Amino acid sequence: MQIDLSKKTAIVTGSTAGIGLAAAVGLARAGAHVVVNGRSEDRVETAVRHVLAEVPGAHVSGVAADLSSAEGVESVVKAVPEVDILVNNVGIFGPKPFFEIGDDTWEAFFQLNVMSGVRLARSLMPSMMERGWGRVVFLSSESALNIPADMIQYGFTKTAVLSLSRGLAKLAAGSGVTVNSVLPGPTYSEGVGEMLKDMAEEKGLSIEEAGTEFVKSERPSSIIQRPASVEEVANMIVYACSKEASATTGAALRVDGGVVDSIVP
Repeated sequence: MQIDLSKKTAIVTGSTAGIGLAAAVGLARAGAHVVVNGRSEDRVETAVRHVLAEVPGAHVSGVAADLSSAEGVESVVKAVPEVDILVNNVGIFGPKPFFEIGDDTWEAFFQLNVMSGVRLARSLMPSMMERGWGRVVFLSSESALNIPADMIQYGFTKTAVLSLSRGLAKLAAGSGVTVNSVLPGPTYSEGVGEMLKDMAEEKGLSIEEAGTEFVKSERPSSIIQRPASVEEVANMIVYACSKEASATTGAALRVDGGVVDSIVP
């Protein structure tokens, strides 16, 4: 399969590192004009340079904005008012005992993980539907289905994203616009690397070895028995954004290594 996204414009939120950056590289490799996003100008510029190093000659630009607020989303829409592909990747996560999670933390997780996608889809999907083609991808998680007891605030937002994605797919019925969710499992992203750092140092392991031990102990249902790479997740995102994925919509596309113990999506 040769995915060709030339003449398509894609924005990937939260794409200065991890899965988002890998998705930006993958989309650029497929020929799309890619807009990367992060909170600071420095990180955005670094991400742009990274994409260009991976894909020489790529058409890539960047927009710095904090998408946890309506104002931040508005600044992105003003900078890029019309896109063909929207990848709602930005999000935060982290373990915390439920009884210690205050309202401000719940609100912060909801605003960034859910409302950023709501606001961007509300602003950018109508023109896709008018033009008769578009791709919207939300990054959910296997934690949307296997709610982690130590990250209930995170799992909750990822379940909400599944509902949002399915509903928007139905809203866009017959328009040529598809909306899907991608559900990674444990992945060697920058954030997960930070989480594994203490474990690796304590046990004298590499980050990769610590990741494998974490999966085997905390996600024993994993079939691949290791974290995925960010590129493995990005491959699914790029496919969902492709012309070839025209009959895939309203779907929960799992890239969880088989963690969710189910024979259906």
